[in-house]
Amino acid sequence: MGYNTTMRESSRVVVIGAGPAGLTLANLLRLAGVGCVVLERQSRSYVEQRQRAGVLDYASRRIFEEWGLAETLLAGAPEDHAIEIRVDGDPHVLDLRALSGGRTGRAIPQQMLITRLMTAFLENGGDLRFDAGDVALHDIDAPGLGPGSGSGPRVTYRDAEGAVREIACDYVAGCDGHHGVTRTAVPPRAATTYTYDHGIGWFTVLADAPPPRLPLFAISSHGFAAQFQRGPAACRLYLECAPDDAPDDWNDERIWKQARLRLGDETLPAGPIVDKGVVEMRSFVIDPMRYGRLFLVGDAAHIITPMGGKGMNLAIGDADVLARALRAAVRDGDEEPLAAYSATCLRRVWNQQEFSRWLTELVHESGDASLAGTFRRQLARARLDRLFASAPAGHAFADLLAGG
Repeated sequence: MGYNTTMRESSRVVVIGAGPAGLTLANLLRLAGVGCVVLERQSRSYVEQRQRAGVLDYASRRIFEEWGLAETLLAGAPEDHAIEIRVDGDPHVLDLRALSGGRTGRAIPQQMLITRLMTAFLENGGDLRFDAGDVALHDIDAPGLGPGSGSGPRVTYRDAEGAVREIACDYVAGCDGHHGVTRTAVPPRAATTYTYDHGIGWFTVLADAPPPRLPLFAISSHGFAAQFQRGPAACRLYLECAPDDAPDDWNDERIWKQARLRLGDETLPAGPIVDKGVVEMRSFVIDPMRYGRLFLVGDAAHIITPMGGKGMNLAIGDADVLARALRAAVRDGDEEPLAAYSATCLRRVWNQQEFSRWLTELVHESGDASLAGTFRRQLARARLDRLFASAPAGHAFADLLAGG
């Protein structure tokens, strides 16, 4: 790149990525009085229209309440108060509100939360730059003695007009997901990576079709299925599939036939398929979530299966921990919370990884004996019976869903 033509500036923090992690962190830093610039490689319209699942658990709801953002972000989002687990067509409704002592979350599509976070940040003077290409990190292991000092990290990128820009900073927050540049900036020798493949896939469908009354899990010998509301006239379906399935393997006829069979509802109304894809059921954790002045947040540091709806919530939790730690470092000169950032986050991450794995095995093995054999299927059925019959088991399940 032409060094003499590089446009230079500075900011206390550079946040890379404008997903749930990056936009949550940016809003919290603004409220904490810590300056930041957010870089996003996609366009604004792409970010606003990107369809993702979204259930905000109680722990994330409390984070937004504590920072004074809940009224702005969660207006109109219904309470996530109950769930139906249908076993061979037999419905079991778990009252999450009663089982958790009122610690319930909110059902809000991720793209709606993203749009509201983006609007809140921009309307309050936030610096959010879309179409940021060729993002690169430099000197992230530098001491960082103040933006513009020349002895801290630098982030370079190419803006929408093609100009090369350089931002000097004290800290970099990697919020750009598993495939982003920040995770790969961590040398392999500097971190331990943990991975796990569940050996199954989920075929996911967004449809303009009537949603279920409650979030629904369905267990049967035909394979696992789930159905969730995604607005007043839309739903998302998940159907267990082979991990190497491709979207083209599933035409509309097959989708609705399998949905009716697995949900145990021959009258399930069909609708236009808006989007479809295959979700990899895998887990990933990097430890530590920090390298020098780079802090990994959300999917850049950990991937969790969709079971339990914890991906977005873990990202929001990371952002809360990092925002408080950066406030302490910048305002009080106390970097101890930053030193504890990774350990603080990973304690929660591993707790939810275990819950997601437990729930994934429970609902899949209790239905399809080919996954793990008939003995494990009977064990899973016993766990299901305990979940429905035992108040302590129900309380533990609801507590983990709440973010406990």
